[in-house]
Amino acid sequence: MSKPLLEIDGLKTYYRTGFGDVKAVDNVSFSVRENEVFGIAGESGCGKSTLALTIARLITPPCEIVAGKILFDGIDLLNLDEEKMRQIRWKRISYIPQSAMNALNPVMCIEDQIVDAIIEHEKIPKDKATGKVPELLRSVGLSSEVAKMYPHELSGGMRQRAIIAMALALKPELIIADEPTTALDVNVQKVVLETLCEVRERLGASLILITHSMAVHAEVVDRLAIMYAGEIVEMGEVYELFERPLHPYTRGLMSSIPSIEAKKDLISIPGNPPLLLKPPSGCRFNPRCSLATDRCQKTEPIFHDSGNEHYVACHLYR
Repeated sequence: MSKPLLEIDGLKTYYRTGFGDVKAVDNVSFSVRENEVFGIAGESGCGKSTLALTIARLITPPCEIVAGKILFDGIDLLNLDEEKMRQIRWKRISYIPQSAMNALNPVMCIEDQIVDAIIEHEKIPKDKATGKVPELLRSVGLSSEVAKMYPHELSGGMRQRAIIAMALALKPELIIADEPTTALDVNVQKVVLETLCEVRERLGASLILITHSMAVHAEVVDRLAIMYAGEIVEMGEVYELFERPLHPYTRGLMSSIPSIEAKKDLISIPGNPPLLLKPPSGCRFNPRCSLATDRCQKTEPIFHDSGNEHYVACHLYR
């Protein structure tokens, strides 16, 4: 088993508001191994994107890291000042955001944006950085002609692949992809995901893939964490999780996946995730859980190892 590249311990990230703290990430712990694809799944509003931005140290007020550790290759990122963190970000840890159109500068061509990212961190001559762009674009399935084009001239899939090329330009050790296929059609999603995984494997990098699509996780990731209401409620090897889901929320997510091989009823989870300003007491899933007991409503469950490094926070997991 490879050693952990990233270790998250007791991480809490809150949004400070006039009405109180919104506990977007609340006591989250996990690790990502070298050359591993680690997935994070859950409904919208469960804290996945805030977690990604926290790891990359990209959060801004009123969001604040309240507690915890983020150890990257033994370095606690929360102890670094902004200048030292900037040296790590992009060069060792890269971030792929949800919307490529919002991430790209509309008045700069793709080549200039990639070159700026390279020069900022490698301090090499501009012509040498420019010479790297065609190969970077080809590595993500884009022609060299794209270099001189502007974001509005590209399709959604091409823009997303351009962002991937930019994120991988400095050969990072950890890539954080936050819903990288949002708003793309199914065929383009497949191409973008295949491109991301192929280039990641070629670099030998680790990948944190955040998406609400359980089908994507089943196909792509090695280990999977299920996030609900700011907390991780289940985590384990992806095949173990799909074969033996233990948390009622995980089972609900599994039931929402359509299958062309077997006829089954799609069962949606009733209700919505809670407001994280005042999350429910006990297990945060209890208001939506048909199996909830008095204990679930009063006592917060702790993580149990059910065997095979399959962890679950549920009073009823047995």
